Amino acid sequence: MKTTGFPKPINDAQKAFKEMCELGGGVKGGPPRKKVQELLRESGESLNKYGFEEIGEHLNLLPNHNPWHVCFAVGLSWGHLAKLDVTFTEAAASLMENWNATDLKTACSFHMERGAEPIHDSLSGGVQLFNKVKLPDHLPDNLESIGRAQERWLAPILSPDRPKYIGSWNATAMFMVALFAQPKLASTMIGREVMLPPGGPIFNALKLLHKAYILSDPPAGSELDDQAFEPGAIYENNATMEGLLKGLSDWSMIDLHSGLYMLGTRYPFSNQWLV
Repeated sequence: MKTTGFPKPINDAQKAFKEMCELGGGVKGGPPRKKVQELLRESGESLNKYGFEEIGEHLNLLPNHNPWHVCFAVGLSWGHLAKLDVTFTEAAASLMENWNATDLKTACSFHMERGAEPIHDSLSGGVQLFNKVKLPDHLPDNLESIGRAQERWLAPILSPDRPKYIGSWNATAMFMVALFAQPKLASTMIGREVMLPPGGPIFNALKLLHKAYILSDPPAGSELDDQAFEPGAIYENNATMEGLLKGLSDWSMIDLHSGLYMLGTRYPFSNQWLV
């Protein structure tokens, strides 16, 4: 299969995928579906080792903070809006409880290439949502309850006065992080009880898989996952991910999602995440 037009690989997962495409052997000369699934599982599990450790460490270091607030803050870091650092997480979680200039200045100082404004707007939007939505006092220990909490969180986002910068990522990332906080529970999710972020690297990866004839249809929506909010794309692309999971055992939606992230990311240092 010709790979002209594919982005230049920047990590080992992308290099392996490109090689599979060039070798062919699958539908319409694309890569074999099972080999692509195995690649996604392997790279996803590798990335997840970091994710499980990171959220576990932050929750352990910040036991007096609302765990949802910690998950929201870590979600901002995983979305490359802020550097992952417990000082940022603590300042952001404190802002969720009590908006103040000192913690806001600290949190915004951890900005990345998009600057401080997306951090400010995401945290401000988060405060608005936490004031509107009643979530359980502790992270639920079953998928159905996390899913119900997410439905409550999504309700005000669907309204015309959606908070600024609460796009597809900030609408879903906190619940993904809540799953990472419970690795055994996350490993059981093979359906769509909890909606996972559909944009950014995930959208790019699904687009590549469609181009390689692994998926019959392109992803819904667009790459944008910060300010844009396309609720239909969230559900449609999660359905696509659920379908992609089938046919290979011993993996979960979290494994697949992280594997897609590695396939679709353009972060230049992403290879450092693979162990």
